[in-house]
Amino acid sequence: MRICSLLPGATEVVATLGLADDLVAISHECDYPPEIRQKPVIIRSIVDPKQTSSPNIDRQVREALREGQGLYRIDEALLRRLDPDLILTQSLCDVCAVTPTEVKRVLAGLARRPQMISLDATDLQGVFRDIEAIGVATGRDAKARWLVEALTGRLAKVRALVEGETPRRVACIEWLDPLYCAGHWVPEMVTLAGGADLLATAGAPSTQISWEQVRGAHPDVLVLMPCGFSIDRTLSELDRLTSRPGWNDVPAVQDGSVYAVEGPAYFNRSGPRLVDGVELLAALFFPHRFGNRIPEGARRA
Repeated sequence: MRICSLLPGATEVVATLGLADDLVAISHECDYPPEIRQKPVIIRSIVDPKQTSSPNIDRQVREALREGQGLYRIDEALLRRLDPDLILTQSLCDVCAVTPTEVKRVLAGLARRPQMISLDATDLQGVFRDIEAIGVATGRDAKARWLVEALTGRLAKVRALVEGETPRRVACIEWLDPLYCAGHWVPEMVTLAGGADLLATAGAPSTQISWEQVRGAHPDVLVLMPCGFSIDRTLSELDRLTSRPGWNDVPAVQDGSVYAVEGPAYFNRSGPRLVDGVELLAALFFPHRFGNRIPEGARRA
């Protein structure tokens, strides 16, 4: 089967199901597992997040959406040459990845129409359903079910490890300027890890918030997970938070419980590694239950 994945989380699922060799094209953000990084890239973003600041990225995104322009371009000539059997895309967010509308526009010009699956998970159960849907489409039904069972088993283990602990008061930040709280599956992840999300509602989209809301929530733990940012990139813009009035009065700051995490790996993408993200959060919330160490993928800010 010739698979074109336009979504990093879907690419991870395909590879986990043992189909990395079947991938004929990936998106510009697909970077895991490492063996897929040499695949042809079929998506181009009109915004280069490596070359501009958080406020400028936000401005460019807002302007493009206001003018009705998509943020991503598909290499149509390459798509025709690759002639995929299956295209994996998403319908959740116009900002995160190319939309089904754009994919359908491109597909209309192809001589042979491939199957298209649009993933739309807003919570972990939705992510698991998407894994099983990819399994069905690729003939890996049994392996997909096994993967879901393994992931749910790991979640049960986390819940058992944090059982009896007083929930930590948590704020998760998905963008630094302007401020956004992390929505969709992240509040659920916080709950599973033994925390209480103070700013977002499980299953609801990420929303813009004020600094006063963050400060007024009095979080015990502050987790910084800007969408698409590495830890180093997040820390390079940390002054967008630390310069705000009352920063030093936030309980998480006073307690040394402000952490930058690898957002793309464990929080921003709807894939199997969200379970790694739950395990990471649990280790940050209750270090005495996890060897008193900061886990890989997180750093104290």
